[in-house]
Amino acid sequence: MERPDRVAGPAVGLDIGGTKVLGVLLGADDDVLDRVRVPTRSGADGVVASAAAAVRRLTDAAGIAPVDLAGLGLGVPGVVDRAAGTVAHAVNLGIGDAPVPLGRMLRTELDSTWVSVDNDLNAAAAGAAHVLGDRADVAYLALGTGVAAGLLLDGRLRRGWLGAAGEIGHLPYDRSGPLCPCGQRGCLELYASGGSLDARWPGDGSVPAPAALFAAAATGDPRAVAVRDEFADAVAAAVRILVLTTDVERVVLGGGVREIGAPLLRAVTGALERQASASGFLASMRLADRVELAPRGVPVAAIGAALAARGTVSRWRS
Repeated sequence: MERPDRVAGPAVGLDIGGTKVLGVLLGADDDVLDRVRVPTRSGADGVVASAAAAVRRLTDAAGIAPVDLAGLGLGVPGVVDRAAGTVAHAVNLGIGDAPVPLGRMLRTELDSTWVSVDNDLNAAAAGAAHVLGDRADVAYLALGTGVAAGLLLDGRLRRGWLGAAGEIGHLPYDRSGPLCPCGQRGCLELYASGGSLDARWPGDGSVPAPAALFAAAATGDPRAVAVRDEFADAVAAAVRILVLTTDVERVVLGGGVREIGAPLLRAVTGALERQASASGFLASMRLADRVELAPRGVPVAAIGAALAARGTVSRWRS
């Protein structure tokens, strides 16, 4: 659970992914004092060991002990029970169907008094809101292997009744499309994810598929232009879904595909503008104006996890 009140003192946030743990140390004014990156070890014990190593590197460098932190926050992929501090179905971490008490395990390992566990996209939404100027209304749309969003609405993280809020990647986009691993056909993430570009534009492996595709499209390659535009249309559909269901102020594009940068933003906003040109209603929603890129190289999920641990995620509430 989130702390009801702000707690003074430094806090650590960790973004735990399948290959790496990104960690930050926040100061009293929520500024990033230090950051680390360590490899992720698989399995519950491996994840705890990796997380503990990241925390110790940050606290040792700052000359403090983990127990002296105001809080330690984790952003973790998978199904998270905030109250219990558990995570399940985190396949990339080697954690299966049975809930694993990561919060308790890490608290024991570090002799820490407070560990907050949240889904990584929720943490990213909170971190992006902070980095982009303490905004109270943000959807963080992650375009990675799959597609999903973290939602900060009216200053509150919206996790949903079962923790599935923002799982828009499994909304059907083309019901006649291919079978999705979730069991449905034509899910949005089969068209709007980095994984979809890996399948449609594999390249030679020298650069990531999204970057190779956009570079080829920039030269006028007709097939690359077609694939890019179909991808942008699908991402635009994700933005449209988020805005029309939540009326969120800003949709922040993150995840691996974000590294394309300005060409990605131009492609998506261009698709939104084309779609709105035939609908006065969509035009009135100003969809393209609401989209921006996540800050390059900023570990927003780790920052959001630290804010949650210290009880400052709630400060945007009206």
